[in-house]
Amino acid sequence: MKVVTHIKLLIEKGRLIWENSRNTRIGRALRNKYVLTALVFLFWLLLFDQNNLAERRKSNRKYNQLLEEKGYYLQKIDEDRKRINELKTNTENLEKFAREQYLMKKDNEDIFVIVDD
Repeated sequence: MKVVTHIKLLIEKGRLIWENSRNTRIGRALRNKYVLTALVFLFWLLLFDQNNLAERRKSNRKYNQLLEEKGYYLQKIDEDRKRINELKTNTENLEKFAREQYLMKKDNEDIFVIVDD
């Protein structure tokens, strides 16, 4: 019962505000059907459309994150290119790389792997 009376009071206040707004500049503008239609359209676009403000903000954050990742991966690609070029041109570096990464050894060698805890 209290909710119904509260809703009735809100409706009555809204009606009074609407009637008193005839004398103000904003009230006259809001009564214009074109202005009212434009405001409803903008409200719809900003809040309910597929490309609303929240989705746009999410998309911008994702785009900036992807740009950062792109820079990181381009840097890694450049480092790997330099390393590949170094391995292709210098056989000592190739042998060192094979020993370190793949634990390869010569026939007369023993390898001991030391793991730090």
